[in-house]
Amino acid sequence: MSISQSLAALKNRFEASGRMPVVFLGHGNPMAVIEDNPYSPVWAALGRALPRPQAILAVSAHWMTRGGTLVDVSARPRTIHDFHGFPPELYAQDYPAPGAPEIARDVVALLADDQTRGDESWGLDHGAWAVLKSLYPAADIPVFQLSIDMTKDLDHHFEIGRALSDLRRRGILILGSGNIVHNLHLMRPDIPPYDWAEEFDALFTERLQARDFKTITDRQKLGRLLTLAHPTLDHYFPALTIAGASDDTDELLFITETIDLAAIAMRGFIYS
Repeated sequence: MSISQSLAALKNRFEASGRMPVVFLGHGNPMAVIEDNPYSPVWAALGRALPRPQAILAVSAHWMTRGGTLVDVSARPRTIHDFHGFPPELYAQDYPAPGAPEIARDVVALLADDQTRGDESWGLDHGAWAVLKSLYPAADIPVFQLSIDMTKDLDHHFEIGRALSDLRRRGILILGSGNIVHNLHLMRPDIPPYDWAEEFDALFTERLQARDFKTITDRQKLGRLLTLAHPTLDHYFPALTIAGASDDTDELLFITETIDLAAIAMRGFIYS
């Protein structure tokens, strides 16, 4: 079955469900916002297939905190251009969606045991707005971000997803944005994917399908492959949060399964 056929089937299932799916997208290069690429059309088709959420909670690889989790409670999140050396056209991009202060404060209370507090200084970084521009180009759905605490280990970020999962019943789309494999130092435009990149992507995919979350949250089990795939773990944590927000009744669909620039896995997945 093609991706378009799978998304059409998903749309029918969404309409029969009383809760929102959870989505993880491999966001890759921000140039996807202004250049033709294989990914944006798939994200746009996904946005048309998804039910319209009451609000979007975005967990991006690019809002990193230490010693606590922050939740954006601003009424009008600013568009953050958190990258360097790109064309002026990319810096001119804006995503003027409203915030969701009341829901965001509910999330602060929900995660109170995890040193969570509200914040109005951040906004929407490119891990969020670069994919949201394809998913919901009108920017008319309230959206707010949740930071990733870089002092916490893999299982913590999975458990954050568990704690957030009930938001699905309130019509809130939980959107993770990162990459299953993300090694910027070894990116190459002119070679095939590294063996270790394909191996880690395949391992993660297989364990996700088996709902073997103990393996994907265990550094020792993942071993050297994890170190190669993620010299830093910022792009991996959002995938774990989305996995944590799923349950046994969900069906799993993979989209955009390629590896870009030899070392960046663009795989996305949806639980519904």
